[in-house]
Amino acid sequence: MKKHIIVDSHEDLAWNMLCFGRDYTLASQQTREKEKNTIAPQVNGDTMLGWDDYQEAGVGLIFGTLFSAPIRAKEGEWDILTYRDQKEARQQYLIQLEAYQKLLDEYSDRFRSITSKTDLRMLLEDRKRMEENPSGALPSLPIGLVYLMEGADAINEPEELSEWVEHGVKLIGPAWHGTAYSGGTREPGGLTFAGYKLLEIMQDLDCVLDISHMDEKAVFQAFDHFSGRIMASHSNANALIRARESNRFLNDETIHLLAERDGVIGMVPYNLFLDSKWNKGDDRNQVSLNRFVEQVDYVCQFLGNTDHVGIGTDFDGGFGWQSVPRELNSIADLPILIPLFVERGYTEQDVEKIFGLNWLRFIQEALPS
Repeated sequence: MKKHIIVDSHEDLAWNMLCFGRDYTLASQQTREKEKNTIAPQVNGDTMLGWDDYQEAGVGLIFGTLFSAPIRAKEGEWDILTYRDQKEARQQYLIQLEAYQKLLDEYSDRFRSITSKTDLRMLLEDRKRMEENPSGALPSLPIGLVYLMEGADAINEPEELSEWVEHGVKLIGPAWHGTAYSGGTREPGGLTFAGYKLLEIMQDLDCVLDISHMDEKAVFQAFDHFSGRIMASHSNANALIRARESNRFLNDETIHLLAERDGVIGMVPYNLFLDSKWNKGDDRNQVSLNRFVEQVDYVCQFLGNTDHVGIGTDFDGGFGWQSVPRELNSIADLPILIPLFVERGYTEQDVEKIFGLNWLRFIQEALPS
């Protein structure tokens, strides 16, 4: 079975490193052993991520988030990354940038910051060279990190966005719950005055808008007001899970508009986003990986092509092994999807697009030279 490069457009690595001390240079199984009898698996599930798992799957690029929750969403004493105001949000996001920088400094042979087209080209060239001329039986291939801001409250004023861009942050999701800029998940509403201003500055700075978590009203306003690049880092189609009655999913019109703008949707293999009858705490064996394939297939059939779908696992982002389809033990198992797509008539080229080429095309166009 050919190994395709995987781009994962949503992983909350810094949040996990700071909240739970997770070390993503370890294999997922090592982390699970370390975390036995700790709070981490109780509140966030058993990890799905780790270095060996990335290598086995063929993960080549990750969109690593900057994320903190408003204090009203705090889940317990362990939840140390929550903020009372935008000033606190800013400090917490800066601390997460420092956590990523420490990872990049200490493991420069494993993780690389990707902030330009040149960075990405060099990463892909080095991975290809190492695959073709391995120094050992199993070469350890470097993985790129692209920063993604999830929830924009860390930007105290829209004019401060330029500072974050200088830090290498080009992908901006204005919402998680509602923020100073946009209505969001479980807190509906449109763009605020500051939200419109933020989009104007994002456009001037050639930033990418991530509509995941934005309320539908805000999304449509953004499509009308923002002419830059648009994506959905981790979202599924509402049509297949309509009974969930949530503003977290993408309706058909949004999917169509996003494709018209040459955007990409990172689809999520999370049981809660795949089966409207499944609830957190239910048996994971109730949900098959075919449900994820159905989500991807729905969007591809609706659009008539495979050009706008990717993978955005959101693994370790509030859920873990207990909440994913029964065939998955970790991210290492994503290649299990290949024969499932082939059975539905998808070609090898289609699978390559879904696994990573669509995101690589998108991010290559979005990054500065």
